[in-house]
Amino acid sequence: MGNNHQYSELREKLIAGTKLAFQRLVEKAKVSDDYLVFSENGKIIKVKARSIK
Repeated sequence: MGNNHQYSELREKLIAGTKLAFQRLVEKAKVSDDYLVFSENGKIIKVKARSIK
């Protein structure tokens, strides 16, 4: 049980860190009035950073 708890805790920290990094990326792109590029079903999509909430 101890290992599962450690992995669960690590997983939660990784998810929180990823969310924080994405938030910072969006904020920086908003300041620079840039686009972010994503892939959706193999199609490339450019999104204006200011349109992301």
